[in-house]
Amino acid sequence: MSIDPNELAPHTEIPDLEAGVRLEFSPSGLAVVTLAKPEKHNCFDELTIDRLSTIFYDLGRQDGVRALMIRAEGASFSAGGDIAWMRRQATQLYDENLADARGLAVMFARLDRLPIPTIALVDGPAYGGGVGVVACCDIALGTPRAAFALSEAKIGLMPATIAPYVMRAIGARNCRRYFQTTERFDAADAYRMGLLSELLPDAAAAEHRADRVIEAIFAAAPGAVARGKSLVAELEGMAFDDDMGELTAVAIAKRRATEEAKEGLSAFLEKRRPAWLA
Repeated sequence: MSIDPNELAPHTEIPDLEAGVRLEFSPSGLAVVTLAKPEKHNCFDELTIDRLSTIFYDLGRQDGVRALMIRAEGASFSAGGDIAWMRRQATQLYDENLADARGLAVMFARLDRLPIPTIALVDGPAYGGGVGVVACCDIALGTPRAAFALSEAKIGLMPATIAPYVMRAIGARNCRRYFQTTERFDAADAYRMGLLSELLPDAAAAEHRADRVIEAIFAAAPGAVARGKSLVAELEGMAFDDDMGELTAVAIAKRRATEEAKEGLSAFLEKRRPAWLA
């Protein structure tokens, strides 16, 4: 399945252009979110955060959406927080700042918990919150143009709302280093640490690989894909004990009883395409 950008149709609710976000859908069920503020390196402000948070909330409840891809226009994936937005935060009272920070935390949580596969296509630098978006996605495809920095400490801040997702992606040891040194690391290091799932030679190769990944996702049963993702979240951090064994036994027993599973097995035995591929 080749993804032609020309087949993507704008969402019926046209987003405010100032938010710098574009949402489109393909007829096959792929949602594409494009960070579209290239003149400002796709930085985040309150409008961007609110729009992305709303999109992620809606996608989690929308029938027919099989996967989400996040990409960016211009030279950067995302420079993180907009300086003007951060300057406004510095003048706020604590309660105002807390509400603002909670809104950002909700946005990342909604992306992380989407019940569909999420793919980041990273062909440029990602800093701060941009790293958080990449870390929240299930799959991150990058090129050598990708570079990363957790540079918040340089301006007296710290990676906070993104910390759980970045730490899960690259591990506590690497977070201890990069949260404190604020060093920039390249795509090869990001791939080695696990932030990038794959490192492709250029943008064209990354686009081609994204097509193949989405094709593989769409060949699988949507309900099984969603349950597999949620099961990973449930198992993460659990001890290897009887509780884990019981959780997984119950999970597969319930899945076997679904109409989707019955259809998949019947299609396999009858050597035909299952209903979700018909």
